[in-house]
Amino acid sequence: MDISPYNIRKNSIITIAGTVGVGKTTMTKRLAETLRFQASFEQVDVNPYLHLFYEDFKSWSFHLQIYFLTERFKEQKRIYDAGGGFIQDRSIYEDADIFARMHYENGTMTEIDYQTYINLFEAMVLTPYFPKPDLLIYLDGPLDYIIDRIHKRGRSMEMKTPDQYWIELHSRYEKWIHQFNLCPVLNLNIKEYNLNDQTSLEYIVKKIEKCIKKTDAN
Repeated sequence: MDISPYNIRKNSIITIAGTVGVGKTTMTKRLAETLRFQASFEQVDVNPYLHLFYEDFKSWSFHLQIYFLTERFKEQKRIYDAGGGFIQDRSIYEDADIFARMHYENGTMTEIDYQTYINLFEAMVLTPYFPKPDLLIYLDGPLDYIIDRIHKRGRSMEMKTPDQYWIELHSRYEKWIHQFNLCPVLNLNIKEYNLNDQTSLEYIVKKIEKCIKKTDAN
């Protein structure tokens, strides 16, 4: 039985992407509730490397990225084995194309570690057997607005991080999304909607409907 009241395939996998501070977790939660899909969240609180990484990028960037790759791969497999109907907080592609590459190019990940990571990523993810999302929703907005949101939420690890890190990260995300072509992309400006407003949420769902529609087979 199709549990969603919207014209969206019930087995769809929708991934939310975007730089730190754009509201991926909130979007994941609200869309899952609205579409009656399951939600898959990034487990930040149980990550054993994250606090170490923010203290010392160079010592822990490789460990952190390997951890993320492993956990996201397992979660991706769980989602597809469940048969779809998921909203996913962050994509597996961002780790390789943005974070790992940034640390390598900035000298906070060695060439050996980077190549090891990339080899693992390509063997695990960039194969015909690894299913892709049906839609990637990319959240973006003015850089100063995003940095202000990061400051206001007051996470201790993020507060210790210089703004230059967020500036560079945002720039890399902008370049990445213009080259991303593994699945359809829906771009949303975070200043143009309010997820606490049902009308605004319905507007977003209508956009999703245009990207992922039901078929007779569903």
